[in-house]
Amino acid sequence: MNRRHFLQTTAAATLLPGITQAAPPATRIIDTHTHFYDPTRAEGVPWPGKGTKLYRKVMPADWRALAEPHGIRETVIVEASQWVEDNQWILDLAEKEKCIVGFVGNLDPNDAAFATNLERFAKNPIFRGIRWRGDLVRIDANKEKVLAGAKLLAKHGLQLDLNGPPTMLPHAAQLAADVPDLRIVIDHLGASGDPQSLRPEWKENIGIAAKQPNVFMKVSALVEQVKCEEGQAPHDTAYYLPILDHLWETFGPDRLIYGSNWPVSDKGASYDVVFKIVDEYFRAKGTEACEKYFWKNSLTAYRWVERK
Repeated sequence: MNRRHFLQTTAAATLLPGITQAAPPATRIIDTHTHFYDPTRAEGVPWPGKGTKLYRKVMPADWRALAEPHGIRETVIVEASQWVEDNQWILDLAEKEKCIVGFVGNLDPNDAAFATNLERFAKNPIFRGIRWRGDLVRIDANKEKVLAGAKLLAKHGLQLDLNGPPTMLPHAAQLAADVPDLRIVIDHLGASGDPQSLRPEWKENIGIAAKQPNVFMKVSALVEQVKCEEGQAPHDTAYYLPILDHLWETFGPDRLIYGSNWPVSDKGASYDVVFKIVDEYFRAKGTEACEKYFWKNSLTAYRWVERK
């Protein structure tokens, strides 16, 4: 065991009552939430905006330089663009980058070409599903088209990521109940807010979503939601326990998934800190919980592919 792993093990062992020794590092880690994009393309990008720190070329090699020191060599990309052809741009990137084991794209169920586009991209095994962001697709509106789109995803064996405020969670639970064959992943903690000042409706609505067995929770965006100067989120895992403990109590060991949200996560803290927080927490839960969180649960939810 090297010095880094020794220190991480020692730290993890102090977090939870009754834990005297943390589990070893996970044997495999899949980062299920990265964004790659290139503003230097002739057509540019719809996100991020010019003049922001995120407005730069971000590619797999940049992520690997941060992730590989932690033993993280594989990722599921989540859409960063609502442009239909940017789905193909990521799939083309994945042809060259074997670290990409899955891609969650962006297709609007309100688009008349939704079914055609979904069938087109679903032919590629790297394409694992789509994400509906609350600023683009409200699942509590146009319910007929949303439900039809969700059923079509399930038909293709694909999954659905959802990103939105806590008020979205009961609607996500209803969608999960209406389409029980659809695997739904809630992004970014369901927008909990700062761990020390959680949004009042968050805890209750998390419980509602967790009651549906086909709903998973991605433990991402922990540091970005902290109220602090940019990049100065606390490093202490204990700071995040109000969120982590509630998710553990509601979703349990089988439906929590690792995702960094890099490079957006840099707004809160470095990749090292983002990983360190969840590494300490889940290794303190034991070997099996650690393995499930870092890769086994994501295989269930995303059905990502092995690359050779």
